[in-house]
Amino acid sequence: MKVAIMGAGLSGLSCAITLEKNGIKPTIFEKRRVVGDRFINAEIFMSILTRPVVDEISYLSEEHDINLHPLSNIKELQIISEKEKATIEGHIGFTSLRGRDVDSLENQLARQVKSKIIFNSKYTYEHLLQEFTHVIVATGDAAYTSKIQLFSNDLTVTLKGATVEGNFDQYGVKAWLNHHFAPKGYGYFIPLSDKEAQIVIGFPDYEENKKLDEEMLWDRFYNQACKDLNQNLRITDQFQVTRYQIGTCQTPRIGNTFFVGNCFGSIMPFLGFGQFSAMLTGIYAAHDLCGFGKYEDLTSNLKESYRNSLSLRHGIENLSNSQLDLMVKSLDGKIGKRLFNSKYDFLSLAGYLLRPLTKNKE
Repeated sequence: MKVAIMGAGLSGLSCAITLEKNGIKPTIFEKRRVVGDRFINAEIFMSILTRPVVDEISYLSEEHDINLHPLSNIKELQIISEKEKATIEGHIGFTSLRGRDVDSLENQLARQVKSKIIFNSKYTYEHLLQEFTHVIVATGDAAYTSKIQLFSNDLTVTLKGATVEGNFDQYGVKAWLNHHFAPKGYGYFIPLSDKEAQIVIGFPDYEENKKLDEEMLWDRFYNQACKDLNQNLRITDQFQVTRYQIGTCQTPRIGNTFFVGNCFGSIMPFLGFGQFSAMLTGIYAAHDLCGFGKYEDLTSNLKESYRNSLSLRHGIENLSNSQLDLMVKSLDGKIGKRLFNSKYDFLSLAGYLLRPLTKNKE
């Protein structure tokens, strides 16, 4: 068996680690010059969206022998709407880094890989098909998958963010639901340390949003973040991502080609994070190659989680600011504590209840 992995991101590297542990040494092809060659940004693992797994870091270590250290665990989440605020305490999840930082998730995974990584690769998928018995497509680009097979593009999203300096509790994150600065989207605050953090807004590129002034939205959000954090935030760096594609491939495997990570559709539409799902797709592709199960079956739960997350997103998109206030107010108390600190599969329930809204969108 001769395996090629296109892409040295979360899914490709997780696949390589798992293959190596089972005696298969793949060759990894990466078009960039180093692992994690992209802007640095913070992301979060949220256990409410990954159940029945409630601790993603320990699960990856104990079940798959992939060892990662997050920036921090999250002990407090604040959800802020136009007029209400909910504070939820407990084990919420973890913060993590992506990109060029030496401790980004990509670089942590790369240090566990023994296989050869060919950087600045010019090899195409078609060329690798001729040279290898199996190809893992892990390019991180859904547009690449759509050239090879059908890919459902459910939405594209614009993200605008900044790294800021101030005084922060590195164990607390914030999320904003407010159409005034994040129309049909969200804002979030993730601390990198007790002195540095990132603030980001994300909103879908629906027709009604294309007419909006992005700078005006950003200014509103920045001012609100300063107010809610009770300090003037000093911006040290900024980034913007436009028309980021969120969707799923029609077929996880075609012949001896496996689609993993964003090429599979691992981004969870609700908040736009998908690190855990991305790594699982790489692990599951390796399990198939090692004879531990069929990739289509192993990833069926991830497909279902994606659909549920999409339903949850569309359900919240349809709420007005006053309705968001009512929702947030209801979370500030026993309901929120139970929701975020139980092992109940919240995403499945939300998906079941809100699936009709997703069908209406389609």
